Amino acid sequence: MHKRLKIYGILTSIGVLIVLLQGALVTKTGSGEGCGATWPLCFGEVIPTSPALETIIEYSHRIVSGLVGAMIIVLAIWSWKQLKHVKEARFMAIMAVILIIFQGLLGAGAVVFGQSKAILALHFGISAMSLAAVVLLTILSFEDGRKKQVTASVTKSFKNYFFFVLAYCYAVIYTGAYVKHTDATLACSGFPLCNGQLFPGFEGTVGVHFFHRIAGTTLLLLLFILMIWTILRFKQQRVLVWTSVLSFILVTAQLISGVSLVFTQNQILSIGLLHALIISVLFSALCYMAMILLRKSNK
Repeated sequence: MHKRLKIYGILTSIGVLIVLLQGALVTKTGSGEGCGATWPLCFGEVIPTSPALETIIEYSHRIVSGLVGAMIIVLAIWSWKQLKHVKEARFMAIMAVILIIFQGLLGAGAVVFGQSKAILALHFGISAMSLAAVVLLTILSFEDGRKKQVTASVTKSFKNYFFFVLAYCYAVIYTGAYVKHTDATLACSGFPLCNGQLFPGFEGTVGVHFFHRIAGTTLLLLLFILMIWTILRFKQQRVLVWTSVLSFILVTAQLISGVSLVFTQNQILSIGLLHALIISVLFSALCYMAMILLRKSNK
């Protein structure tokens, strides 16, 4: 059922991942002004002539973002029609469209008007939410036609804890993006100490970096508790167990990639891109778990 929609959803999800990685590349290489202060034109041209490397990076990001944005809108309309009987489908379709439009406006605004570091960091957070919306729409197309939806029966305390962790994960994504946009990636040398200090304070770029370290390490602890809680109390609900285990594996990989950025002096491009990729996939996995927990149990 919905074979073409499934394939299209997978391709769109991959497209959003590519856009997300391109955005991280633009930030990492400082190519945000690669097309000057003009949008949608690049230095006033439809296709830039004799472009510098920064221009190529920024221009390709714009082109791919536009194409993937169109794909998301098509996916949303298609899902709205084909999955209208699925409770979550229309909500996810609406969110996918709203998020991609908002993301595009933020990007265009940053080019034309310039924006604060705080708003620029929000751009990556919206990208992570956009990926989650597209991934969930794709999952819904795979679920449709099954005899029963995947549901879960958990305690109120577990559900409350989970949604706190989900919100906290998004906050960590924001702090990570803020580190990049404030050029604070290398503000702390060494790990676990920061510039040889256990507590360097929260001032300046050192404070921005150190705060993100604390936030990221806390997320690792929170997801470890979530995994153990799920395994011990809800081991019969396999989807919850595997999603919690996957989330802990991803946050561990995220921490390792973050530490690697420090020890390699942020010189290896692939590590920086992997750091952005892992946290986005982690957020999508948690959003899937959220969708399951919000459903009424089949029991």
